[in-house]
Amino acid sequence: QVQLVASGGGLVQPGDSLRISCAASGRTVSSTVMGWFRQRFGMPLEFVAAIRAEGDSMDYRDSVMGRFTISRDNAKNTLYLQMNNLRPEDTADYYCAADTRGRTRGNDYYIRLDSRYDSWGQGTQVTVSS
Repeated sequence: QVQLVASGGGLVQPGDSLRISCAASGRTVSSTVMGWFRQRFGMPLEFVAAIRAEGDSMDYRDSVMGRFTISRDNAKNTLYLQMNNLRPEDTADYYCAADTRGRTRGNDYYIRLDSRYDSWGQGTQVTVSS
């Protein structure tokens, strides 16, 4: 069983940048698909970004494309989300997730479904406000 701990959230102004991290422990996640999801106030959980095990293939939701970058450091067993040019609508609790059972299959559709991930970190809050 893998444990995920997200960190790095905070209060920033529109246009600012922020990097959030997700440290994994208990087992290596180098061979797993990992993702970031977020939940805005009063809204359902939504896909943000995912990265395949090889680290060379990423998926993003349209609204963050070109602004957010997901990456992983397998040596540190850590997942990152670099967020640039943040907007007020990016305000949310951000959750990292790991697919340790291979249920996303690296598939473009499944990789966006939270139900395909079996391990979750606690949320880290990101607030974008002037």
